[in-house]
Amino acid sequence: MENEVDTRSYRLISGIFHPDEATQLLMTLIEDKISFHQRKDWSRRERFGETDTEGVKRIGELRQTKADLAAVIKEAAAAGMKLTINGNIEITLTPE
Repeated sequence: MENEVDTRSYRLISGIFHPDEATQLLMTLIEDKISFHQRKDWSRRERFGETDTEGVKRIGELRQTKADLAAVIKEAAAAGMKLTINGNIEITLTPE
């Protein structure tokens, strides 16, 4: 696989959700990602005495995304609407 790029896609989320279901699904996903970066930062600080700057930045971005999504879900709930959610994961394998 030398000098080749291999890209694969996977459907992670696909469906129509009531606002309460969308909240549970999306907030759990985002919280898990935030927790991942927090653990990674903690580990780096314990082992090397330095902050995982990229991870801390990503936590801030995820928190903003969480707030934005909460607002959209609240809007949908107030209007009696459902939410269509599609989320794909794309993984590219590249040589080191």
